[in-house]
Amino acid sequence: MATIIILLIVLFLVAIFSVQNAVPVAITFLFWGFEASLAIVIFLSALCGMIAGAIIISLMRFKPSAKKESKKPSSEISKN
Repeated sequence: MATIIILLIVLFLVAIFSVQNAVPVAITFLFWGFEASLAIVIFLSALCGMIAGAIIISLMRFKPSAKKESKKPSSEISKN
């Protein structure tokens, strides 16, 4: 529950920051170039960071469980 509250607070702060900085800016990435609102760029950057963090955390959570299964003695593996 505390995680959800913290996430909502962070999203609220990012939303306020991005709305206050809503000027158009030129974006260049590799061969792409376009103009967008700074508010959209800030919000999408924060969203991508949160998604990347969630993926990394979920991978770290599932990795130890795979190690536990691989440490079964050979006698247990042959019974299955």
